[in-house]
Amino acid sequence: MSDDLTLRLLDQARAEGFAEARVCRPVDVPEVAARLQAFLAAGYQGQMGWLAERSHWRGDPSCLWPEARSILMLAENYGPDTDPMTILDARDRAAISVYAQNRDYHDVVKKRLKRLARWLIDAAGPDAIAGAPAQVKVFVDTAPVPEKALGQAAGLGWQGKHTNLVSRTLGSWFFLGAIFTTLDLQTDSAEVDHCGRCRKCLDICPTQAFPAPYQLDARRCISYLTIEHRGPVPLDLREKLGNRIYGCDDCLAVCPWNKFASTAQEVKYHARDDLRAPALADLAQLDDAGFRARFSGSPIKRIGRDRFVRNVLYAIGNSEDPTLRPVAASLTNDPDETVAEAARWAAARLGP
Repeated sequence: MSDDLTLRLLDQARAEGFAEARVCRPVDVPEVAARLQAFLAAGYQGQMGWLAERSHWRGDPSCLWPEARSILMLAENYGPDTDPMTILDARDRAAISVYAQNRDYHDVVKKRLKRLARWLIDAAGPDAIAGAPAQVKVFVDTAPVPEKALGQAAGLGWQGKHTNLVSRTLGSWFFLGAIFTTLDLQTDSAEVDHCGRCRKCLDICPTQAFPAPYQLDARRCISYLTIEHRGPVPLDLREKLGNRIYGCDDCLAVCPWNKFASTAQEVKYHARDDLRAPALADLAQLDDAGFRARFSGSPIKRIGRDRFVRNVLYAIGNSEDPTLRPVAASLTNDPDETVAEAARWAAARLGP
């Protein structure tokens, strides 16, 4: 495949709104399998059983689609317009992760990926030997694809000590998308680690979820606890959640490379006014219908009303605001026992 097509493809990716685009091959991440097996052997995946069920695909992208010869990795900027750490001081308000304060990025990114993939098929034309169009598959975080490792192999950034991808031009605030193709595209050089001696992301973690640099114990991660974990959160971790009710940005927000980050141009990533710092009292009163209506089109919707209100009640318990005790008390007999137990815990912490 000509280098000219690759260059035109990268230009088209930016025209679609992607911040960066780079190319690697499925075989460019040989270290992933061993890293994943060590993660699973330590039990760091918690209740995320699917990580083990499809580990053979996550450890070797060429197994996911053997016909693929190239992978186009794309970065989608979702940089916030304010420092997300400031909301942590407003204890009667909810802290929601930056990426979840508006539309679900899966939907936004996948539409762009599909448009770009169609452009690539048309631009490439039929294969000179097979006489058939190129084939493509698009992925956004919902398939067993090691996006972060592929992103580093393609040169978008490097996996920092907090295990997330960091870019010298985008900082920490970007999503990843992938287009697998049977085309043989010109590849880019892998990015190298630029963390140096910095360990701000490790030191700021409220739950000490990093056993060592470049290792994450998801069972202690606030993002995991508020989104993936089912049932009651362990008592020794609840107080550390603070007012974070969906996700956590601490390790991303303190990264010094964010000095090069910029606010997202895509308006669908701009924070909704009602999700920027919503009142805990209002969120706790949501029933199932109210929850679905408020979070329609949001990634928050997928955790359901019960898990969401559980998180809100933990935040109320951590608020040190006795005026919120009646809110917690009103839910101590909730039909969902996890919610009811969280309400009793919160009410007890706020006094008699």
